[in-house]
Amino acid sequence: MVQSTNVQSRTVHYDTVQKGTVQDQNCEMASQQPIQNQPNQGVEWMSAPQAVTGAPPGLEYLGALDQIIVKQRVELLEMLSGYETQNKYDVKNSMGQQCYFAQEESDCCSRQVCGPNRPYVIHITDNNGQEVMSVRHEFVCCTGCCWCATNSSCGYEVAIEAPVGNIIGYAKQHTSAWKPHIRVLDANRQEMFVLRGPCCWGCQNVYCTDDIEFSVTDQAEDKYLGRMFKRWAGCGRETFTDADTFGVTFPLDMPVPAKALLFGAVFLVDFMYFERAKHSY
Repeated sequence: MVQSTNVQSRTVHYDTVQKGTVQDQNCEMASQQPIQNQPNQGVEWMSAPQAVTGAPPGLEYLGALDQIIVKQRVELLEMLSGYETQNKYDVKNSMGQQCYFAQEESDCCSRQVCGPNRPYVIHITDNNGQEVMSVRHEFVCCTGCCWCATNSSCGYEVAIEAPVGNIIGYAKQHTSAWKPHIRVLDANRQEMFVLRGPCCWGCQNVYCTDDIEFSVTDQAEDKYLGRMFKRWAGCGRETFTDADTFGVTFPLDMPVPAKALLFGAVFLVDFMYFERAKHSY
């Protein structure tokens, strides 16, 4: 049985996360690569914003934004060999300035065997390498089908923590006939947002080059609040890598914790629908 990762709140040291604190070192040796751009090296960072009332520490950037772009890095080893490495993401504003850096922590064997069903933690850090938020997923045995998502052993779910150790909410797969359907919940599991995707989310390829969009509405689905999208990355990148680019938009005046929940939901969407799509080729 695959064991879930259990990571304590801390400052993230990138060489440690790259190796994985819970990984089989022999298995992981082939994937140890230097990180090309650590958060404070050679990157244009967004100017530090003013303090925002009610914002979890370190998430003040979100208060000044109505859109964030989450761009997964291309891993050369993964592209050439198909060996699944830990995902890394640059998080930017609409002008291309970096706001955060995100990196997966998971064990080597579960990445190769379990694919997107694996347990993982996404560590989200600021330009000082301080972890300000995390997204945690437990192992599930299901294949991710839409119609059995309410079963506790089947539905995908992530817990979103900000600061680390303090759960502010969840993003959870919900039952649907065929279209992607995700509910975003607060810490008390009260519904806040609904994400609905298109029925053809898995067919983005050389013949279908449109961006894939998920609508973001309130819990009653009668008020449109924004959208989550995956950009078409080009034939080569779509075919040979799982390095995708995502974005999410929301009202500028939305409370920072609510923006953080939608931000965290991006990683669930990536693993559920687009990591799986690449593994099925």
